[in-house]
Amino acid sequence: MTTRPVTRRSAVLGITAAAAALAWPRLSRAQSTARVVVVGGGFGGAACARALKRAQADLQVILIEPNAVFTSCPFSNEVIAGLRDIEAQQFSHDKLAANGVTMIDQAVTTIEPRLRSVMTADGVVMPYDRLVLSPGIDFRFEALPGYDDAASEKMPHAWKAGAQTLLLRRQLEAMDDGGTVAIAIPANPSRCPPAPYERASLIAHYLKTRKPRSKVLLLDAKDNFPQQRLFEKAWKELYGDMIERVGLSQGGRATSVDPSTKTIITEFGNYTPDVANVIPPQRAGRIAEAAGATDATGWCPIDPVTFESKLVKNVHVIGDACLGGGIPKSASAASAQGKACAAAIVALLGSRAPETPRLTGICYNTVAPGYGFSLAGNYQPRGNIFAEVEGGATSPVDAPRELRAREATEAERWFETITADTFG
Repeated sequence: MTTRPVTRRSAVLGITAAAAALAWPRLSRAQSTARVVVVGGGFGGAACARALKRAQADLQVILIEPNAVFTSCPFSNEVIAGLRDIEAQQFSHDKLAANGVTMIDQAVTTIEPRLRSVMTADGVVMPYDRLVLSPGIDFRFEALPGYDDAASEKMPHAWKAGAQTLLLRRQLEAMDDGGTVAIAIPANPSRCPPAPYERASLIAHYLKTRKPRSKVLLLDAKDNFPQQRLFEKAWKELYGDMIERVGLSQGGRATSVDPSTKTIITEFGNYTPDVANVIPPQRAGRIAEAAGATDATGWCPIDPVTFESKLVKNVHVIGDACLGGGIPKSASAASAQGKACAAAIVALLGSRAPETPRLTGICYNTVAPGYGFSLAGNYQPRGNIFAEVEGGATSPVDAPRELRAREATEAERWFETITADTFG
């Protein structure tokens, strides 16, 4: 990856550049070609940028993303469990550039909604007619005392795919047989709510095949979780008593951590596992807060028809960062939102009323090689949020192994399709 850090010097240079209005001249409103700037090159931002260019070829579409290579969270649990190499998770934005999207390999440091401009770490100011924020998530470290970036080097979260994914994998590999792996799971809203339970399943698979005397302990800030019956049936069938879960009402919520001893503190007891995977509470990516698009929840309220921020005009928010109501924070949802947002922006730039979107999202979970299940949903605006409507489906609890194997194969195909559609 190529990431340029934001330094005090670059911030000062950026202020100077903003004052001088350098580099990118603002488009006259009389010009026919508008400019849309997209911040964030994951599933939502990349899908939006591509859809914008496809919908209107003469539209100036600028995608700003500091990482030249995007590392996918979906299927990263397989990397942790040694079933997949990290390279299979990595995608460049070269095809987007070839299709006419202007790529800026920088971080955004400042957003000026009143001036309709963004500033990058190297001090370049870019005006926009519409801005799309797809910054993903950041962590609410203040909500879990003792946990911060330094602590994550001892107790990895692995909730942003990449170096943390590999760190957790190495810790599992180094653990002696008979050890305990603890996963601290936050309350919702959070990125991909079923993913911690998929992770527990695949770690259990790794331990069963490599270190069979070991255990997986889930310290959960929730009593119930998505597809719970499917997960628990699979755990019993595949892993026996290897996985233990302590829910909220049993005292499972992590209240603080001590990284010096790798201890997870809960209301009813302390746990010092051999490997501690701590997933902290979350919020929208911090650039959304800098833009003024977050509310007291730390997430971004939006108009569900246009994805325009309810707090900042001409700024749209998609993906994990937005308050989507019933629609989950997932790659599938982010991609669907990116495309719907692009259609809304093209309509707004053409002084037309956007159509009401109907979004479809699907979430696959793999609990062992050749054993998967899924949850699909349809979502439409209802009032100020998205609500689930008829047409969704979940895998049956009492299904034959043939169906589980088929859904595991479908999960692989889904990943190939969404990554090709977004980055290919």
